[in-house]
Amino acid sequence: MNHHRSTSKQLLRFVSAGALLGATLAACGQDAAKGDAQADSAFRIALLTPGPISDKAWNGGAYNGLLAVRDSLGASISHIQTRTPADFEENFRQYGAQGYRLVIGHGFEFQNAAARVAPDYPGTIYICTSGNETAANLSGMNFAFEEASFQAGMIAGALTKSGTIGAIGGTELPPVRASFLAFERGAKLIRPSVTVLVSYLGTWDDVAAGKEQTLAQIARGADIVFQNADAAGLGIFAAAREKNVLTFGANSNQNDIAPDHILGSVVIDWPKVMLTVAREVQDTAYRGTVYQFGMRRNMVNLVLNPRLESRLPADLRTRVDSVGAAIREGRFHDMDDVLRPADKKTP
Repeated sequence: MNHHRSTSKQLLRFVSAGALLGATLAACGQDAAKGDAQADSAFRIALLTPGPISDKAWNGGAYNGLLAVRDSLGASISHIQTRTPADFEENFRQYGAQGYRLVIGHGFEFQNAAARVAPDYPGTIYICTSGNETAANLSGMNFAFEEASFQAGMIAGALTKSGTIGAIGGTELPPVRASFLAFERGAKLIRPSVTVLVSYLGTWDDVAAGKEQTLAQIARGADIVFQNADAAGLGIFAAAREKNVLTFGANSNQNDIAPDHILGSVVIDWPKVMLTVAREVQDTAYRGTVYQFGMRRNMVNLVLNPRLESRLPADLRTRVDSVGAAIREGRFHDMDDVLRPADKKTP
């Protein structure tokens, strides 16, 4: 749920989707529309991301989900990386004018612009990830990222040697803040005396800033760092390699980026999520709602790195797995005050 949050190694190709979004988008400094299907496709879906799909995290994961919709449903797809918040509304309007059936703003920060635009294009469904605004053709899509983050915290609390761990985010958005609180709760469940350092970079794509802040936390004693920073997270991994500390991936399976230093990743199953929503939008009975995706629907999970899994003592692994089972069965209430109201309704 995230602002954020499977690795995208595929290059975008410039393709027509009817007419290209055109000079207006170019004037806004946007990438040209990118698509892979014919303009006369019955179902057209567009994705707006706040950062590059090369981040191997939040944005790249969503783009992989978009490709799954194209491949499974034969949809025509388009993607634009928005450069500034001022671009959100302009791009939403352009896709509405082009007659796209589904337009996804990928992040909490998109929802106000979507709410303004949606009434003007009733034939287009607007969905914002990590959003909670709803209308006849406006929905939110939330991820119970906190659940698997709690499990990651349990592991960090057990494995830290210094007694200090860290959490670094891009900006202090509600879903990111909630996941860090859950990470802290999980760590203190195992080791009540643990110190948790929390920092926000003010950016999602500055790799150097990610590395610098991680080195600062390491200097303060952190030997395990949980991150949710998109492209900036690549700098966090670089610092972890340099100083030989452990870390966690987020939003996509990032275990292979630094396989000797990433304990595991809190992974959103983007293809499954995007296909679920796209099929729902194709249903003529669609109504504006807030979609809920978490561990109970097998949409968000902690995926351990096989190379480092042996570092987890058997009793710790059993306890982490037990919490996972309790979450999936609706029996885990340690985070009831952490979850946002919408998340509490996760089916």
